[in-house]
Amino acid sequence: MIKLTDVEKVYESGAGKTWVLRRINLEIREGDFITVMGPSGAGKSTLMGIIGMLDGAWKGEYHLYENAVHKLDNRRRVELHKKYIGFVFQQYHLLDNLTVAENLDLPLSYRDIKKSEREGMVADALDRFQIVGKKALFPNQLSGGQQQLVAVARAVIGKPKLILADEPTGSLHSSQGKMIMDMMKKLNDEGTTIIQVTHNDAWAAYGSRIIQLADGWIVGGETRAGAA
Repeated sequence: MIKLTDVEKVYESGAGKTWVLRRINLEIREGDFITVMGPSGAGKSTLMGIIGMLDGAWKGEYHLYENAVHKLDNRRRVELHKKYIGFVFQQYHLLDNLTVAENLDLPLSYRDIKKSEREGMVADALDRFQIVGKKALFPNQLSGGQQQLVAVARAVIGKPKLILADEPTGSLHSSQGKMIMDMMKKLNDEGTTIIQVTHNDAWAAYGSRIIQLADGWIVGGETRAGAA
């Protein structure tokens, strides 16, 4: 499904080059549940941004299915993102001028889905994430944990082929976090490919493979989640 070959990311300044990612070689099969771990500054979020096609300033090769992403222009990358990817951002990235229900409808509006069907999908998501009472509120009227629930719901509502989750439970208390992880495991069991970033060993164990990053490098090889 995904193949990264010698992917690198560097920032250049008057002081010289600062490497964020170095020679990343990674293959992800359809149906994998991958956890990316490592200390702050290791390059985890940068890697997620590249895989999610939100960052175009990198070197190397990236294939998503039959698409050579490294050869595509920005418009085509945006189209691929909308078609295949649901992204849970660490900082939520909800649209402040849209209600909760409208934020959930947004990724569906990019697809050829009838309005009545979209309304049903939004209603189901509101119920599943226990945020029905928040549907008419705006993001600034929600707590951090509530915003995180909406962000996760928005990422999964369109049943994407790939979910990228950057610290998806970071603002949630433990019971909410377990609910989100149980739901992602169920989606994975149904065939959705998931890549998550987490510092939580218990959440990492939900996946099948763990990739450790340090100073921009993949270090120590991959491990099975149960052996972490």
